[in-house]
Amino acid sequence: MIYISSACVKAKTIGESIEKIGDLGYDNVELSGGTNPYPELEQHLKEARKKGKNLLLHNYFPPPPTPFVLNLASLDGETASLSMNHAANALRISSELGCDKFGIHAGFLINIPVNQIGKSIDRKALFNRDEAMEFFLENIRLLTAESSPKIYIENNVIAPFNLENFKGENPFFLTSSVDYFEMAKKIDLNLLLDVAHLKVSCCALGLDFDRELDALFPLSSYVHISDNDGQSDSNNGLDKGSDLYKSLSRFDFTGKTITIEVYDGAESVHETHNAIHSLL
Repeated sequence: MIYISSACVKAKTIGESIEKIGDLGYDNVELSGGTNPYPELEQHLKEARKKGKNLLLHNYFPPPPTPFVLNLASLDGETASLSMNHAANALRISSELGCDKFGIHAGFLINIPVNQIGKSIDRKALFNRDEAMEFFLENIRLLTAESSPKIYIENNVIAPFNLENFKGENPFFLTSSVDYFEMAKKIDLNLLLDVAHLKVSCCALGLDFDRELDALFPLSSYVHISDNDGQSDSNNGLDKGSDLYKSLSRFDFTGKTITIEVYDGAESVHETHNAIHSLL
């Protein structure tokens, strides 16, 4: 099944996002960041489900009253508490809506300021990696024990400029296949593979993208798709003539949940949907 991320359209509320995506001709919506909190939010989601919309919650949804950067590996008490409460609430809503999965980003070794997320991040001292990893895994175990939707962990993106900012130290978990297998030894890991994140991370880390894709794509039943130039996660559309399309065409998409995360307009969303549909 192919979903459209709510972030593909601009709207103040998630109700408006779902309507706009419906106007484009799509009924499967992955609920993501980019909208404001409001009292009727859950009611509007339930109404959308009654109208036949298929919904999935993702990471930073529902939007919290006060913005923060979600990080289940944070060793800062306030961020850790906010992150766990947010994830638990998202899982509750997912369960009430009948969603079978919930995707959340792997943790990282810093608290990122809200105004730097997805951009150049100022260098700061990193959390102890082993402590942060164990804290992240324990949080996932706790959430999994109380959840009916299956929790999927999404690979992070390390851009070349941020690796340079941190003098070659990677502040993010799960940016490569090596990271995946390290984490999979310690937890029952359901991978949400964001291929655009992987493309940028491979460029930063000097890894071969196709080899990384070969290692990770068959292990994931939930995939995010957009394209970029390898330097930043720009969320461009997927073109049938692109190198990324050629790379993806080597794989079997049977049974996979696919989300389109394209931010460069409705036409690009349609073209990406058509490209992915031709791969199924």
